Amino acid sequence: MTTALDVCAITKRFGALKAVDEVSFRVSRGEIMGFIGPNGAGKTTTMRICSTLELPDTGDVQVDGVSVTENPREARRRIGFMPDSYGAYANTSIDDYLDFFARAYGLRGAARTAVIERSIEFTSLGDLREKYIDSLSKGMKQRLCLAKTLLHDPAVMILDEPAAGLDPRARVELRELVKALAGMGKAILLSSHILSELAEMCTTITVIERGQVRGSGAVETVAQGVTSGQRIFVRALAGVDALQRRLLELPQVSKVHAEREGLAFDFLGDERALSELLANLAASGLGLIEFAPKAVDLEDVFLSLTEGKLQ
Repeated sequence: MTTALDVCAITKRFGALKAVDEVSFRVSRGEIMGFIGPNGAGKTTTMRICSTLELPDTGDVQVDGVSVTENPREARRRIGFMPDSYGAYANTSIDDYLDFFARAYGLRGAARTAVIERSIEFTSLGDLREKYIDSLSKGMKQRLCLAKTLLHDPAVMILDEPAAGLDPRARVELRELVKALAGMGKAILLSSHILSELAEMCTTITVIERGQVRGSGAVETVAQGVTSGQRIFVRALAGVDALQRRLLELPQVSKVHAEREGLAFDFLGDERALSELLANLAASGLGLIEFAPKAVDLEDVFLSLTEGKLQ
């Protein structure tokens, strides 16, 4: 696939704080990359650099082959940036809002009318186009911001917390819109704290903490790198504490941690050894009620690759 967003070793300082430290990753056309990390990890600063709203101290970003440092004006023509919040203009309708931004992008006459209609149709805002922005729900405002972001048909879309504050139905609808955009061949970089949402959309992820990339690549590849064997979930009537003590006494068990009402752990042995471990637990008198393989998800990846430290 063709690389549309190439982040090349960017660094950004704010005084003594190094907010972004040699960050590199790539997003191809048709790819949805989830950009995850704890608060203060450097996600928004990285996205602002990619969107030409900040200049890196060192490094560069190529947007569809155009440098954001050498030719930011041309790079902006290829970027659609949807911030985590934006101003609602008083006494401004959806039509007027989109018309203003279409003119700002240099669109004129029939071309301007056509792109506004396409954006409204794609985001299903047709029945609301005469309504004032400040009267819209959070979900409709997010749709409007997405419609504005699409006006100039960008190759790269950068979405900062697009699902924040949305109800479950609005999140599902937004997810389908994002998938449709990827299907059109757009490269999408999307940050969110709602890991379950990212898991439903993303083909690749980049994990960042304290300004540094902790892992990047296909979701399955990164997930495989955080386990040293099979991941197992187990639950017993005796409770978590007693079960944990027993597990820690057994060979080839590692990374035991609480999850839901039970424990998850990595098992380093083969299938025969796993069978023996199951028989051992069943005979231990702990009242084993659940023992099953567990797929590694984005929450596991996030917890394994980050430490929760703030800068």
